[in-house]
Amino acid sequence: MAEQRETSAVSLVRHTMIQTERLLVRWARNPVTLLETLLIPCLLLLMLNIVVGGQIEKFTGDDALYGSVPMVALVGALSGAVASGVLLGRERDEGLLARFWVLPVHRASGLVSRILAEGCRILLGTVAVLIVGYLLGFRFHNGPLAALVFLAIPVVFGLAFATMVTAVAVYSAKASLVEGITILASLMMFFSTGFVPLVAFPTWIQPVVHYQPMSVAVDAMRGLSDHGPIAEPLLLTLAWSGGALLVFAVPAAVGFRRASRR
Repeated sequence: MAEQRETSAVSLVRHTMIQTERLLVRWARNPVTLLETLLIPCLLLLMLNIVVGGQIEKFTGDDALYGSVPMVALVGALSGAVASGVLLGRERDEGLLARFWVLPVHRASGLVSRILAEGCRILLGTVAVLIVGYLLGFRFHNGPLAALVFLAIPVVFGLAFATMVTAVAVYSAKASLVEGITILASLMMFFSTGFVPLVAFPTWIQPVVHYQPMSVAVDAMRGLSDHGPIAEPLLLTLAWSGGALLVFAVPAAVGFRRASRR
């Protein structure tokens, strides 16, 4: 009977909520996670607005905030996922995952709770960036539905990236390998249409910049908040995110199970 209760749907929901709360509390008490999720993205947005915002507006005639706010929200989602991946590796090395595995806890709740906690973290970080952007002059011009889709894009994009980080974290014995993913996030930021307009890049690299994951997500969020195409960049964002989930979801789940049984 105890085993049936542990594997029931009710136990999955209850144990997932408990472990999600545990993760959120731990992240809230971890200075690195707080920096990566809240403080650094907000400071990055302020810096971009001060240093290049005016120049981009003169160059394009459009407010640079409608590119930098989406880009910084996405960068916050990615950098926070890396910090969470480092903590996951530490929990594995400390034996915490193994302790949960032998307790009367639903086996799926560990991974499901991480997905929910990541979604909450990304949403909170996106709202923080939007608050700073609003103070700088960012506004939604296409109604509340477009604003909700705008908020959903960093969550979907960030969860797909977090799946990749989780897969690396549970298989890698070195935290430096997980932290090295930050280099990929930085390259995506600097070579995106949220950093500078597409025409500012050399012609030979423009196709790469235009269709890379962060650029299409930024373009979709720009269209939802101000003006520009929405359908194509939104579909490409979903395609990139779905592709990452398709490639890394099973290795992440299998690796998490193996790490928990060590």
